[in-house]
Amino acid sequence: MNENPAVRRLADWDAERLRDLADAHETPTYILDLGRVRENAARLREAFPDADLAYAVKANTTNAVLETLEATGVDAECAAAGEVKRALDAGFDGERIRYTAVNPPDRDLDYISEVARAHDIVVTVGSEDSLDRMAERGFQGQLCVRVNPGVGAGHHAKVQTGAEPKFGVPYDRATAVVERAREVGDLVGIHAHAGSGISGDDLSAHEEFVARMGDLAREVGDLEFVAVGGGFGVPYHEDEPPLDLHAVAAATREALGDVSARMAIEPGRYFVADAGVLLATVNTVKETPETTVVGIDAGMTTLIRPALYDAYHAVRSLEPDVPRKRVVDVELAGPVCETADVLARDRPLPEPTRGDLLAIGNAGAYGYEMASNYNSRPRPAVVALDHGDDRLVARREDLTDLTRLEH
Repeated sequence: MNENPAVRRLADWDAERLRDLADAHETPTYILDLGRVRENAARLREAFPDADLAYAVKANTTNAVLETLEATGVDAECAAAGEVKRALDAGFDGERIRYTAVNPPDRDLDYISEVARAHDIVVTVGSEDSLDRMAERGFQGQLCVRVNPGVGAGHHAKVQTGAEPKFGVPYDRATAVVERAREVGDLVGIHAHAGSGISGDDLSAHEEFVARMGDLAREVGDLEFVAVGGGFGVPYHEDEPPLDLHAVAAATREALGDVSARMAIEPGRYFVADAGVLLATVNTVKETPETTVVGIDAGMTTLIRPALYDAYHAVRSLEPDVPRKRVVDVELAGPVCETADVLARDRPLPEPTRGDLLAIGNAGAYGYEMASNYNSRPRPAVVALDHGDDRLVARREDLTDLTRLEH
């Protein structure tokens, strides 16, 4: 393989190293390869050399990832006040942070108003109401208007934002809201996002929404940037080809057209998805008339994407005797009392036995970030790999952590 392949498959991870990490840190544990995060950032920079490149922080907010990306020079796009605080704590300067919230609570706007005054972050508003609320707080700083382009794309209906009324100012109201924003503060940009997990199959929708943003930019004029989201997909299936990032970049530039403002992109998943795996241990093997149910110590509270989005994640046995085992179709089930707590169905695996170690691929994005304490289950540990070393960056919760906030 070359030094920076377009995609890192689950089979590319070193099984012996992962077994050693499981022995040292137990399971379930997320493993994050910070070197791969840097490689992904470099590939995005190469494909979009003239664009403002920001990381959509919500994909993975661990401090290790944020510090790594800050050092590469990318900016931070934050969807919540807490993400802004995390970005600042990780060393991002205020001028490298964009706050792009949806229906933000008053408490968040109170915090953001103070932070924006001190650190000069860009505040994106997605409604006239949000603009009024910032004006009521005396905000006069950098503003961006989020637009709903009426075009959605992405790997699942639940992540297609471009045509969902929840997100952004209606396209036919955008010009008027931009002019109002100029009366409130320093209007520096416009923003839109079609969705998450965009692949070559829905590139036409991506191009259509970018073209609409180009038209709007030319109409309103005098902008520093036009943010056309991120959402670049990664191949979760083993036989799925990687996204042709250079083709996407060329199509995006052509669709945007001739604008005086800089193009800004804000990928999240693309930076981190294939930089992470989830390690889990088999605790139960149950033969049923329908299938072999393989129970593991990770479930929907550890990795919710299969339950929430019907998402596919590759699964691999890390046992050294795998070549000698027969392959069987299994249902990979977690320990949560929910029918939805299944990470994979009808999945071929070397015949599992209790104590086997499994790896679940492409777990670096929206894995640990969406973990929860449902069923009073402690959240997993996170270990970062960097320059040949490993370090614990988030300890495993224990049962006492479950009640630490209660009175």
